[in-house]
Amino acid sequence: MDLGSLRMSVKATHDETGGAFSLLETDEAPDFATTLHIHHDAAEAFYVLQGEYTIFVEGRQFVCSAGSFIFIPAGVPHGFRVSTTRSRKLNLYAPAAMVGYFDDLSEAVKQGTVDPVHRSEIAARHAMEVLGPVPEGHA
Repeated sequence: MDLGSLRMSVKATHDETGGAFSLLETDEAPDFATTLHIHHDAAEAFYVLQGEYTIFVEGRQFVCSAGSFIFIPAGVPHGFRVSTTRSRKLNLYAPAAMVGYFDDLSEAVKQGTVDPVHRSEIAARHAMEVLGPVPEGHA
């Protein structure tokens, strides 16, 4: 999937894991950032393959370089910002989640209809709540 400054490939789906987890690999441009958000239906884990991320979890920030792992339980506010270099990571969602969200978001990007309201509507359809932007800067 191509989402502009974020490219993603699906490594394992709900169907392939019996719903236990989904696994995605992402490749993000420098300074790319998500929103602060909550996954109400799944925990999320990050394993950094290349580059560096600042990951925000419940008001704290963690600088995660290649080889770093971080686990975020379901229901916990979080988000991330990429450092000044292209970075890659694995995202694991347990139980399986989020592939549909990224499919819908990719379609919206292709149609040019992504704005904060539309992004929040897509998120809500996939048990995700958008809280706002991540903090500026890096730790």
